[in-house]
Amino acid sequence: MKQPLTVSNRKNHLEVADVFHFYGEQYRQSHNQPYEQIKVMRHIQACRTASLGGHVEQCNECGFERISYNSCRDRHCPKCQTMTKERWLNDRKAELLPCGYFHLVFTLPHTLNPIVLCNKKIMLAILFAAVNETLQAFANDPQWRLNGQLGIIAVLHTWSQNLLDHFHLHCLVPAGAYSTAQNKWTPARKSFLFRIKSLAKEFRKRYLRKLEKAYQKNELIFPGKTASIGAQKAFGEMSQELSETDWIAYAKRPFAGPEQVLEYLGRYTHRVAISNNRIISIDNGMVAFTYRDRRSKNEKKTMSLNADEFIRRFLLHVLPKGFMKIRYFGFLSNIKKKKYIPIIRQLIKPMVKLLRKIKETVQQIMLRVTGIDIICCPQCKKGEMRKIKKLPKLAWDTS
Repeated sequence: MKQPLTVSNRKNHLEVADVFHFYGEQYRQSHNQPYEQIKVMRHIQACRTASLGGHVEQCNECGFERISYNSCRDRHCPKCQTMTKERWLNDRKAELLPCGYFHLVFTLPHTLNPIVLCNKKIMLAILFAAVNETLQAFANDPQWRLNGQLGIIAVLHTWSQNLLDHFHLHCLVPAGAYSTAQNKWTPARKSFLFRIKSLAKEFRKRYLRKLEKAYQKNELIFPGKTASIGAQKAFGEMSQELSETDWIAYAKRPFAGPEQVLEYLGRYTHRVAISNNRIISIDNGMVAFTYRDRRSKNEKKTMSLNADEFIRRFLLHVLPKGFMKIRYFGFLSNIKKKKYIPIIRQLIKPMVKLLRKIKETVQQIMLRVTGIDIICCPQCKKGEMRKIKKLPKLAWDTS
């Protein structure tokens, strides 16, 4: 039997992969899992192990050898986000505007969680659409004096600090609106974009309207109700309750400029439900990890869950295949940004110098991010590590 792991007695760090290694097979045998969850577990277990193959490197000075295994590149893997994040951030440099930015967050009521979990693709797509429509409607409303179109980067998060389902959208919005009809940029107020309570009400109205349409088209699986009459009654009661509930939207402190925005994006965009450095111990069927208690001023605390529950909570956040968790709207949408970003920059501050995309190798990115030169020999500190042999994948299906 495999022995349990703790940070103090076995490893200097623990990983989600260790939890799957110890208890994953037991979980798979006792739960009827969808294929997407099975695939994610396999990928994370195999990441940077012999299962995925790799190569042998040798120092050209001292002859020191080491094995480097391939990454799984799964977007849910805690070990595979650094390179993806850095490349994505580099692409965003060419899209920054010389103005302030607002950070808005829209949260779905937890009453909807069971339905979201059964209908992730459509329910979360509705979340993106409702938030975008809400913000654009306010930008076009004369009372807010913008009279134009917003640019929005929207990032989906599905978790709370204790790994439970908590569906919310982080929106990054440049502080102003662009009118294509007048070729005009109208700056927003420095302190706030729109009245947040009004946004929350409009968000609720638009989301429920879209939810009703999806239900009427039989596009939703409604958990716990099979008979059409029972399901219809339950849905009606739920909709009534949701329409009378205050929905949560809030605004964080505005960013002063594009450099702050880039720093923020690096922290938020490519997160997974839990990072490996939060796991403290895996012992006697229990997994202990740290979390921030939002009700106690973000105080750092420790939580212990049995392995089965830890795995269940982690897998709550597996997204459907092909579902985009980062989306762009308005003048930042993929079909508009190449045309409008240069125009808007000229309208705001034509002479300002902004960050530019740079071409970096994997070696350069790792050196910048971690301070480690992955080519330099760790033994003699003089030679370069060069690939001398390719290692094939093992016969284990991780597709």
